[in-house]
Amino acid sequence: MVFGLSLETYTLIHVVISLVAIVAGFIVLFGLLAGKRLDGWTALFLVTTVLTCAGGYAFPFHKLLPSHIIGAICLVVLLIAMLARYTFRLAGAWRWLYVMSATLALYLNVFVLVFQGFLKVPALKAAAPTQSEPPFLVAQLTVLVLFIVLTILAVRKFHEPVRAAGSRR
Repeated sequence: MVFGLSLETYTLIHVVISLVAIVAGFIVLFGLLAGKRLDGWTALFLVTTVLTCAGGYAFPFHKLLPSHIIGAICLVVLLIAMLARYTFRLAGAWRWLYVMSATLALYLNVFVLVFQGFLKVPALKAAAPTQSEPPFLVAQLTVLVLFIVLTILAVRKFHEPVRAAGSRR
């Protein structure tokens, strides 16, 4: 039982929240690539990503696992993203810190998704039963390279809107 729910129900809710976070995160990332803020999607992404990262600690465990370390890193990264976005209003260096931290949080979610896929999807598990085989490593390396490229592009494209000459803020 977790929060009065069966482990199966809690797991289902956790997975749904994680998938919502990933979908919202990709929408936010594509918004960044288009130079758009997408305030509602960003709030959904940040809240659901915090929920999924923090929610992972509610699962029963007897020792510190790699998932706990990734969750802790993600929560720190999300704190930076939220400070950059909501406290410092994307001013100056906080703009690129926001982009980098938001995309890193999304990457960590996708990293875990790929990891879980290779644990739970029979065809993937057969291809890489210990997650040390080439298919797993190639999948994770592909995701990493994709996110590096997307992050660089997003940092370049998500900048202050150009104001007309003589206009005030």
